[in-house]
Amino acid sequence: MSERKHDPQGLSFVDEMRAASMKLHPKNLTKEGEKEPEGPAVSEWEPSVSGFLQFLVDSKLVYDTFEAIIREVAYYVEFRNSGLERSEKLAKDLEWFKDQKRTIPEPSDRGHSHARYLEQISDKNPQAFICHFYNVYFAHSSGGRIIGRMVSAKILDNKELEFYKWDGVLSQLLQNGWSRDEKDHCLEETEISFKYSKEILRLIQSRAG
Repeated sequence: MSERKHDPQGLSFVDEMRAASMKLHPKNLTKEGEKEPEGPAVSEWEPSVSGFLQFLVDSKLVYDTFEAIIREVAYYVEFRNSGLERSEKLAKDLEWFKDQKRTIPEPSDRGHSHARYLEQISDKNPQAFICHFYNVYFAHSSGGRIIGRMVSAKILDNKELEFYKWDGVLSQLLQNGWSRDEKDHCLEETEISFKYSKEILRLIQSRAG
């Protein structure tokens, strides 16, 4: 548990979560990232249709899991019907790929691994669960849009996918009145959340499937 007991002056908890996330984002993915890049800049990626499809399928499994837990667990009632839901939008995108005669793969181990972890922490560790919720939704609604446009320009003739159209506002959902210890516990989950998301993001450049 972190030794920090007081809110940093002038920062909302959403600001704290964003700052924790930016420490793990590479500089070549977002201008606010603080980590040295491990690979090429997004503009230099060489995405494949099969890899991007696998990314969308695994992302849908993760969002399906988020949305099912939020529907079923009373603690997360404030997150219901937020306008941020992705599952239906991803289903529409996958239908479009089917119409293009593309074979839709099954979710990979990466998607299943993250989904299982979310199920494991959802009841007993809500601060950790909300850390994953914030980081996944934040990543896809900000830097994810840049990646989506890049992929579309390179391999999809600039097709605008439903997945990258956002209606809700993430920051409005995170006014939770937690204690400092609860906030710190949430922040400490950031690296685990980032690791799961990074593994799924890497699928975009894969050639398998």
